[in-house]
Amino acid sequence: MKKLICAKEVEALAQKGEKVMYIDADTLITPSAKDAAAERGIEFSTDAPCKCCSDNTAEKPAAQSQSGIDSELIYKALTALMEKGMLGNVMAACQDVPYVSEKDPEGYVKLVRGNTAKWEPLDTGNPSDKVFYNELIGSSDGSSMNAGFMTIEKCSFPWDVACEEIYYVVEGTLTVEKDGTVFTAHPGDALFFQNGAKLSFGSPDKVKVFYATH
Repeated sequence: MKKLICAKEVEALAQKGEKVMYIDADTLITPSAKDAAAERGIEFSTDAPCKCCSDNTAEKPAAQSQSGIDSELIYKALTALMEKGMLGNVMAACQDVPYVSEKDPEGYVKLVRGNTAKWEPLDTGNPSDKVFYNELIGSSDGSSMNAGFMTIEKCSFPWDVACEEIYYVVEGTLTVEKDGTVFTAHPGDALFFQNGAKLSFGSPDKVKVFYATH
């Protein structure tokens, strides 16, 4: 079964003064957990350098020449994208950021433009599974919680709960199995999982959920 490592576990390890978190090949590490580990100098290890923790800095494509491009044409294109509410998506793609967000100067408020968030595949152990997520709130925001969205399309997979988790169904159907009992959640329903629960997540159609972990 997959085990999820979130920022809470990293922070607990840091408080003990340890610098290495040992994991196995089936461990999933949230982006906020990776950020927390980097901030505290903690390394994830499987007794060898962990590929998921290496600094995979994506190569940025070379800038294209602007010569010969009509500035008026560019202006009209950007205006059209803005009117259709698509300019944020383009900005996110150009800046190679996970989403477009705004903050107040003191960092007390963060607004995430949900339609700009990039979806990352979640490794369930089965390459054919269609499971994706985007994490919008994490330790980089000074938060002890992690939050974001997840989609599951016509598949199921095991899930080991490593912290307290809350899921709210936005659209579709979410099924959660625990020791033979199946819980079926629909849009507007919410589920809570205690640390240590061994579950199976799935969807007979395509479900989109908002999650928060602590």
